[in-house]
Amino acid sequence: MFENILIWFVVIPVIMMAGLGLCRNSSMNAIRAVMVVCSTVLLGLSIWLCCDFLRLRGMGVDDEMLFTGSWMWYEPLNIHLAVGVDGISVLMLLLSSVIVFAGTFASWKISPLPKNFFLWFALLSTGVFGFFISIDIFTMFMFYEVALIPMYLLIGVWGTGRKEYSAMKLTLMLMGGSAFLMLGLLGIYWHSAPEGGQLTWNILEISHNASIAPEWQNMLFCFTFVGFGVLGAMFPFHTWSPDGHACAPTAVSMLHAGVLMKLGGYGCFRIAIFLLPQAANELAWIFIILTGVSIVYGAFSACVQTDLKYINAYSSVSHCGMVLFAILMLNTTAMTGAILQMLSHGLMTALFFALIGMIYGRTHTRDIRQMGGLMKIMPYLGVCYMIAGFASLGLPGLSGFVAEMTIFFGSFQDADLFHRIFVIAATCSIVITAVYILRVVGKLLLGPVQDEHHLALTDATWFERLSTVTLILCIAGIGCFPNWINETIQHSFAPIMAAVQSVAL
Repeated sequence: MFENILIWFVVIPVIMMAGLGLCRNSSMNAIRAVMVVCSTVLLGLSIWLCCDFLRLRGMGVDDEMLFTGSWMWYEPLNIHLAVGVDGISVLMLLLSSVIVFAGTFASWKISPLPKNFFLWFALLSTGVFGFFISIDIFTMFMFYEVALIPMYLLIGVWGTGRKEYSAMKLTLMLMGGSAFLMLGLLGIYWHSAPEGGQLTWNILEISHNASIAPEWQNMLFCFTFVGFGVLGAMFPFHTWSPDGHACAPTAVSMLHAGVLMKLGGYGCFRIAIFLLPQAANELAWIFIILTGVSIVYGAFSACVQTDLKYINAYSSVSHCGMVLFAILMLNTTAMTGAILQMLSHGLMTALFFALIGMIYGRTHTRDIRQMGGLMKIMPYLGVCYMIAGFASLGLPGLSGFVAEMTIFFGSFQDADLFHRIFVIAATCSIVITAVYILRVVGKLLLGPVQDEHHLALTDATWFERLSTVTLILCIAGIGCFPNWINETIQHSFAPIMAAVQSVAL
């Protein structure tokens, strides 16, 4: 088992938890050392995996999944710990490791109970990594739940504001989505052997062998897409997201918005579209309406907020809506844009939340009406915030531009009138995004200083600079050199598009 590189993405966070368990609560240096070493190893492992994946594809290896492995876990239900990755999974692992690395330094001075915080943070990371490497839908669901469980305590104990209310609301709504998802996954399992063979949870076996009746597909598609869509903040199931983000501690907001919400888009892509293609063709229009509303509603809601975290939280509703919107267009170009948007939004929203946490730690407020002129006081943080804002509104040269343009171009091409109307409406969100980003930048960074006590504030420390520079380099790297991402994922769409097109004919 341990000779498979993918297993180490789960083993290392477990080692991280074991190392933290051996540290004394008062030994902050030891706690930091464990987190830095393990998060750096995860980042290096994901970079190595990405390079090796591209090398194998370059050599002509065109298997649907690479680095596969399967070990029996529970024989009566044929549940396996089955792992494997395609280009999309590799990129999600890379995104997760970058944000875990940056989040470690963003939480350098977390208090109280830093050891307990990082233990739950490591468990959350375990669930995220396990989800992206799983090709058995039962173990995928198990890791999905593992990723959700720590959120309640991380927000309820270390959060701010109405943290107990937000933690409870987030947990209950996501568990409600999990109930829908469980029904959908059980239905897929019970229809995985249409000719009386052995039932299976393996995604590849189901896609190759199962033939689910159309009436069952429609019901199961609704269950799975809604289940994953709740985590992707799809309208009208998005209300947990702004409260959860606003009250979560910095690193948790980074990992939650940057990675955990991507589990929703990834699950819709990997399960709902791939395994239920006929229903996807028939019912996509319903969810296009809902995701289109998410895009515009999220952008307008961000315009009227005054709390920095709420602004970014509603912005996330809009940007994650674009991911699901593009996936539902069922064409390769739009889906490529969806993956780019998952990466872009993950990085820039993690940068936003990191910067908001750093600013709040100094000013003790997130209300933009009480701040101003911060560019004069903390120029490094001010420039970083402007870069994050420009990435969000789609400035060329940064990741947001290439992601959004690919989505809108792919969604508009070969589309009928219904689809084009919604594409045009979604495109208008770019203008709305520019309005609230420029409004916040102007109010927060420019103009006169609103509070004379802010004049004594300091700029970013070395560990804050390391966290932000890591994210900015990734944002600029995607914006300036997007082609390597296309090379990574180009083979991943072939089986999904073949399934979708075979039932569309």
